[in-house]
Amino acid sequence: MPPVAVFGLSIGFSFIACGVVAAYLVWPALRERSFVDAVRPLLIVHCFRFLGLSFLMPGVVSGDLPANFTAAAAYGDATATMLALAALASLRTRLAVPLLWVFNVWGSLDLINAFYQANAGGIVFGHLGAAYFIPTVVAPLELIVHGLMFRLLLRRATRHGERYATP
Repeated sequence: MPPVAVFGLSIGFSFIACGVVAAYLVWPALRERSFVDAVRPLLIVHCFRFLGLSFLMPGVVSGDLPANFTAAAAYGDATATMLALAALASLRTRLAVPLLWVFNVWGSLDLINAFYQANAGGIVFGHLGAAYFIPTVVAPLELIVHGLMFRLLLRRATRHGERYATP
């Protein structure tokens, strides 16, 4: 099987597996919690986005990995980590909902951009080295978690009838 097919299948199966876990285990538990208690574990998952910095580590990835991909993915993930931590710290304040929106939009677009840059840049999958697990396992998980967080934010806004309801 060609490497591009193995890579695509790995990402596809990861989305399916994470989606099944989210639908049958995570969402049923979250929907019964208060907004703050539901969002907290989702943010904690994203506190590990700093793993994207491994794209900058020689020996972890090949030096042939395109710089436009490595910089965008690494620094985008580092920014997402900081936004997740800020949102987590703000959960019991009036800044929580706006920070959650900023984090969630940024984090989702960062992941989509990384997939786009990888595809547009013609990344050779062997260049990912030890970081292969990030786009095949971690990124799909993070996108599913972003989807859950968008669902919670939209549900909250609908229930409160306002755009930035306080926690």
